[in-house]
Amino acid sequence: MLKLVRLALTAVILTAIAVRLRRRAQMPDRQPPPPPPKPVRGTRMGLAWAAIAGIVALTLGAALIPTEAQEAAASEWRAYQAEQAAMTAELERLPTPTARPSAMGTPSPIPTGPPVEIPDPNCSPAPRPVTVRPIDPEIRRAVNRQWRRIERWLRANAPRTYRTLAGPGRARTIAIAESQMGVDFPDDLRASLLRHNGSRGRSVFGFWFHGADTLGVREIRDTWRRLCSWERTDLGDDPATEYWNGRMIPFLYFAERDSEDMAYAVVDSAGGAVGWDDTISGMAPRLPSTYALLRAVADALEHGRAVDGWRPAVQRGVLRWDDAGQVSP
Repeated sequence: MLKLVRLALTAVILTAIAVRLRRRAQMPDRQPPPPPPKPVRGTRMGLAWAAIAGIVALTLGAALIPTEAQEAAASEWRAYQAEQAAMTAELERLPTPTARPSAMGTPSPIPTGPPVEIPDPNCSPAPRPVTVRPIDPEIRRAVNRQWRRIERWLRANAPRTYRTLAGPGRARTIAIAESQMGVDFPDDLRASLLRHNGSRGRSVFGFWFHGADTLGVREIRDTWRRLCSWERTDLGDDPATEYWNGRMIPFLYFAERDSEDMAYAVVDSAGGAVGWDDTISGMAPRLPSTYALLRAVADALEHGRAVDGWRPAVQRGVLRWDDAGQVSP
């Protein structure tokens, strides 16, 4: 069957060729004029590539011509390099201190004078994600236990001060403040803020002449930013020797303090110690933790003990702290 199909197709093709040859033989012997020559493809492509090359050359030429901004930046960079080179040369001309032999024959370093102020890295924290960290359940229970003692005493003896206690804070608000400040709030401080997020007016922690306000989470963050913008230098590894250090967390504001003394009590984020300026020895730690502060205040309220030389007293439903060395009026 296939062979018959092939033979039929072959016959058709041969017949078509024969018909075409016969018609061409009958046409007059006259050739049509030749068509106009077509442009050579290679020539057309060459012109296109030449045009592209010209455009690229013009673009590169324009890019290599320096703008006024680039020239100004280059001039500033050259001036900066010259300034740094001059400072380096000046330092190299200074005499290098040598060590003095001690009585034991071992060289001892020459005193270098007061500490040099450097930018406080804690005031310029690196960005970090907002993370709500869990609190140790035992620490939270312990903090709440001390707060219940304080609340119970205030409710019975100083109701007006009891009403200054703010409501609970939020864990995410604390996490946002930690992210923006670049520090981790200790667990006991976070537990305390989750119980009472600051105070409205003078609080239970007012052991000073004119009392103190307890800061909420946002007030802590804003105060930290303000202190860092005002005092951005670092004097060494011991924050207690400084007026302010960015690793500190301010949580109490002593009202009407002398401007020469630090007006805030702080929690050291590095170890959790609580410190404040007693106007004599600077920002040295006073208590080991926020929990220790809460317990000291609860003991003082229940047993009449002093906190840092101040003893609790009540006047017209308001808690105040009197100098333990003086008789209350």
